[in-house]
Amino acid sequence: MAFTDSSLSEKEEPFIWRATKIALVVALYWFISISMVFLNNYLLDNKDLDAPVFITFFQCVVSVGLCWIMNFLSKLFPGFVDFPSLKFDFRVSREILPLSVVFIGMITFNNLCLKYLGVAFYTIGRSLSTVFNVVLSYVVLKQTTSLYAVLCCAVILGGFWLGVDQESIAGSLSWTGVIFGVLASLCVSLNAIYTKKVMPVVDGNIWKLSYYNNLNASVLFIPLFIILGELKSLSAFNRLTHLDFWGMMILGGVFGFAIGYVTGLQIKFTSPLTHNVSGTAKACAQTVLAVIFSASSKTFLWWTSNMMVLGGSFAYTWVKGLEMKKVEVAPETQNTSSQKSKEDSVV
Repeated sequence: MAFTDSSLSEKEEPFIWRATKIALVVALYWFISISMVFLNNYLLDNKDLDAPVFITFFQCVVSVGLCWIMNFLSKLFPGFVDFPSLKFDFRVSREILPLSVVFIGMITFNNLCLKYLGVAFYTIGRSLSTVFNVVLSYVVLKQTTSLYAVLCCAVILGGFWLGVDQESIAGSLSWTGVIFGVLASLCVSLNAIYTKKVMPVVDGNIWKLSYYNNLNASVLFIPLFIILGELKSLSAFNRLTHLDFWGMMILGGVFGFAIGYVTGLQIKFTSPLTHNVSGTAKACAQTVLAVIFSASSKTFLWWTSNMMVLGGSFAYTWVKGLEMKKVEVAPETQNTSSQKSKEDSVV
């Protein structure tokens, strides 16, 4: 999804205007992302409703509904709203199904991790996705990783174990939450791999992929929350008919849908590298806000573990960015050398 931009090109725009737009986009990404985490924590931490799978299912349903709304608006205002035309295709849905299974695992384990660990420890609990990216890239894609990138992963692992140790000493560690966090990190990495494989099925359109993914997940979630007995918990929930509860549920789904848009927007106005750096900084701010909000006191080593995880993630992003630049420069250098050799031979 994108809104048409009639502004001047980047070269013609004043620097202050471009800087202001970038700052606003980054601020929007931070607001949506942090709000989504805290809102999900509020919904999942409800003592009267133990139905994390149903909550996740409902957010997927909202995302599907929003896709159809954006599809309608794009036809109503074609000059303002740009969204792909949606038409259900069973073949496409079937081919995306393996990704949808991984997607279900990712968002379910992600929410369960948040439910059992809370926002403050959430960054550490979900920190191993980078490590799994390296491992799965080697095991599945046979891609090797540089020594510097591996060292960054070692720092992340060290921060993860130190954080687990400090939470255990404080008596607030939930091993269930840690396991869910590790599984969520694994599914995030698998989701990235499967997404690359199925993108051609939806003509490379991320919004079509999001539509089919959430649609498949909505169907698959139904037997899952029934088997887990969450219908009983829902029927016993005394606020089931309250509009404020459903308002928060819908808002959670809206934020879940919006994060895809603002992520793409931030990458568009900055770069993939800057987006990852922004995400790391956002996670740091999110942790600080969670500690302040809960009025809890953390040890120096606890904060050290967070800095190790965030610092390792930042360093990994930086190293991979430098490696990608070298790969891009190498062919150009080779072409230049080849052209020079031809010119010399002519002379």
